[in-house]
Amino acid sequence: MSDIATKKGHPIGLGVLFATEMWERFNYYGMRAILILFMTKALMFDKAFASNLYGSYTGLVYLTPLIGGFISDRFWGNQRSIIAGGILMALGEFVLFGCASVYATNSSLATFLFFTGLGLMIAGNGFFKPNISSMVGQLYPDGDNRKDAAYTIFYMGINVGGALGPFLCGLVGDTGNPFDFKWAFLVAGIGMTISVIVQLLLHKKYVKGPDGQVLGLTPAGVAKSVINPFLMAVGLVVFSAVMIGILYADAKIFPFLSYLLIACVVFIGFVIFSDKTLSKIEKDRLVVVFVASFFVVFFWSAFEQAGASLNFFADEQTNRDLGFWTIPASLFQSLNSIFVVSFAPLFAWLWVKLGKNEPSALTKMAIGLMLLTIGFFVIAFGVNNVAPGVKVSFLWLTSMYALHTWGELCLSPIGLSLVNKLAPFKLASLMMAVWFLANAAANKLAGVLSALYPEAGKTTQLLGFKIENLHDFFMVFVIMSGVASLVLFILSKKFQKLMHGVK
Repeated sequence: MSDIATKKGHPIGLGVLFATEMWERFNYYGMRAILILFMTKALMFDKAFASNLYGSYTGLVYLTPLIGGFISDRFWGNQRSIIAGGILMALGEFVLFGCASVYATNSSLATFLFFTGLGLMIAGNGFFKPNISSMVGQLYPDGDNRKDAAYTIFYMGINVGGALGPFLCGLVGDTGNPFDFKWAFLVAGIGMTISVIVQLLLHKKYVKGPDGQVLGLTPAGVAKSVINPFLMAVGLVVFSAVMIGILYADAKIFPFLSYLLIACVVFIGFVIFSDKTLSKIEKDRLVVVFVASFFVVFFWSAFEQAGASLNFFADEQTNRDLGFWTIPASLFQSLNSIFVVSFAPLFAWLWVKLGKNEPSALTKMAIGLMLLTIGFFVIAFGVNNVAPGVKVSFLWLTSMYALHTWGELCLSPIGLSLVNKLAPFKLASLMMAVWFLANAAANKLAGVLSALYPEAGKTTQLLGFKIENLHDFFMVFVIMSGVASLVLFILSKKFQKLMHGVK
């Protein structure tokens, strides 16, 4: 039976990896959908503080896979890292469930549990995130034409989890009663637990390469002392404690994370471009990687308003009443994944259909930024001259999310593929680190920008531009992403030459 599945269909191992990733994404996006609402409605953080904390959390989520991936590749192996990370994330959700259960009676304990839960989520994600997708391609022999289809199926799994998580967590947690947020954390934790159970029970039985060997086990030559369960547990506790400390210090003492991210990029850039063994062509291509990474910061810092300021907007300024049911604000977080599943095949068909007229990778990324710009312009138009307190149709928000998804489909997979094509083999992991750092910086910036969200009687400023209402706020993103898009359009031909034939 497994032989037939391997030769005529897809390996059963693909289904195991699909389920593992789907439930983890269910957990992450379900929790993210209600996180900032929990901070402002239950813990009573003000919007600015909650936004900055949200940015620090999501930024660290993209930073820790650099560490977890390094440890996995050299010492622990994929499966052991996935299980360790999954357990930490499940624990993080259950700690947050505890926080949401006691916040009204013991605020100091709730604060401690809140930062502990987020720290565990960050640390666990660092070991989980980099290890699943790398095994998908290993299920197939070189040259197997099923590999591309396998990644498409796997990508759908990510988005099924991304759609179901906010939907179910929103239904049980975002009810209008802050005491119900705990159920969202519990449901997310159960989803993460299912992901770990799938790995424990099915990985060694079904996740095998074409030669029949189980994938993702301990790398060759690793000493047994390195994978001693007790030492691993101690290492995970220490790593989690460091993440909790960094998050707390950045939020409560001094906001240093932005500077740390910039320093990391500068350091990696210095290491790379001072390497005398690299040829001029290789360095030219690496310049393009840094340029692409720079522009994606503008995209994701606007796009990731979904879990922050746009969550406030959905909750406070969007008419969600259908007569028979009021849509929870967090459910709008499912739209992106639903639209990805709906439109990804169309975009894949479009690039093939264009043939010789297909835009270059950098031009596609510029188009992605422009679609994002149009999305924010739509929502800015929808709230223009609307009196304070008046709620607008949910169709404005829905239309914006559709445009943002189209932008994502032009930029995200294209950019990731570009990094893989342009990076020299010996620097492949380091350049992927640059890409992750750009995403981390963007998420941190998203929180900083979300803190500018206007409230009644309060004016915020950005570089001298006064933000007095929602129209002003959304126009910040129109201007920011629009200018970035135009600049990238102008520069794309010049940087295309630096790619030396890579498309």
